[in-house]
Amino acid sequence: MRIRLLSLSLLSVILSCTSSPMDRRQMVLYSDADMARRGEETYRKMQSEIPATQNARETQYVQCVANYVIAALEPEHRDHLVWEVAVFDHEQANAFALPGGKIGVYNGLLNVATDQHQLAAVMAHEVGHELANHSNERASQSTLRNVGLVTAQVLGVSNTTLEALDLGTQLGLFLPFNRTQESEADAIGVLLMARAGFDPHQSITLWENMTANGGPRQPELLSTHPSPTTRMTELNRLMGPANTLRAAAIASGLNPDCIQ
Repeated sequence: MRIRLLSLSLLSVILSCTSSPMDRRQMVLYSDADMARRGEETYRKMQSEIPATQNARETQYVQCVANYVIAALEPEHRDHLVWEVAVFDHEQANAFALPGGKIGVYNGLLNVATDQHQLAAVMAHEVGHELANHSNERASQSTLRNVGLVTAQVLGVSNTTLEALDLGTQLGLFLPFNRTQESEADAIGVLLMARAGFDPHQSITLWENMTANGGPRQPELLSTHPSPTTRMTELNRLMGPANTLRAAAIASGLNPDCIQ
C-alpha cells in the first residue's frame, strides 16, 4: 500500500506540468517565491566566499551591459524583480543568473567575451535560463529523482542495481534534458540580446572564441551541454529573427555603448 500511495503521489506531480517559453512541457514543483529565496541565499553565500573585483571599470562595464539586457525584458520579468549584478574576481570564464534576478559574472569571462556584444550574449543566455524556469525545473527533477531512488530502495533493489539506475537516470534523462535547457537558453538569449540592441552574430563569434580557448571535450552524448558546433549551427538558424529584432531596436534609438 505504501508503495502504491507513493507511486500515485509521484504520478500526480508528473502530470502537473507547465510549458517553457519554447512550448516544451516541463515539471516545476516550487513557487517563484521559494525559488527567489533560494536564489538570494545562494547569491549571498557566493558573495561571502568569492571576492568581488576591485576594478571599478570592470564593474561599470558589466553593469552597463546588464542594464541593456534587463531593459529589453518584458515588464513582468523586468519590473517585478530586484535585479542585481556582481562581478567576481575569478579566472573562470563564466557567468550565471539565479532566481530572483541575481546575476554574477566572473571577470575571467572578459578574456573570452572580448566586446560588449559577446558579453551580452553570455548574460542574455544566463537570463534566458531563468526566463524558462530552468532552475525550478532542475530542482524539481532532483526531487523526483530522489523519490524514485527511495522507491527502489523500499522495493529491496540491490546496491549494484541502484548504482546502475542512478547512472542510467543521469545519462538517460537528466543530461540530455540539460542539453535541451541549454539550447532553449541559447535561443531565448540570442533574441533577447538582439532586442537590447546588441549584434546577435557575436554570439557565434563568442563560441568560436570558447572553442579556441577550450581543452578536449567529452562526447556530446555524455555532456550536459551541446557541442560548440551544435550551438553555432542553431544560433545561425536564428539569425533572421534576431537581426529583425536588432534592426527594430536600433530604429527605436537603442545603441548600446558599453566600453570595456
